[in-house]
Amino acid sequence: MDITIHSSFLPHTDPDASLAFYRDTLGFEIRNDVGYEGMRWITVGPAGQPDTSIVLHPPTASPGLTDDERRTILEMMAKGSYFGVNLATADLDGTFAKLEGSGAEVVQEPTEQPYGVRDCAFRDPAGNMIRIQELR
Repeated sequence: MDITIHSSFLPHTDPDASLAFYRDTLGFEIRNDVGYEGMRWITVGPAGQPDTSIVLHPPTASPGLTDDERRTILEMMAKGSYFGVNLATADLDGTFAKLEGSGAEVVQEPTEQPYGVRDCAFRDPAGNMIRIQELR
């Protein structure tokens, strides 16, 4: 089998703030920006990796959600416990400094984890957990 990760999805609550974070702070490319009935789906991805993308999507656009389910999703996003993504970099300290300097919400400074990786964590504008692992 030859399977790769093509797209993963992260919800957003403010498309412009999310776009600025992923484009301007993380340096991702904009691959697609689609609006429909007042909502936006924005596809971004790391430069030089055209086959790997993150789709930033409206979290409550799924048909059939109840008002309680919508409220629960938004509450979980605000706590940072709904979605997240793990990224990697060869320069964890430099990446951390850039993100911290941008005003991104720091969750964890670079730390050597007991399970053998060194990483840090931030929240994006929607509250999604962004963990960044150091490549070794």
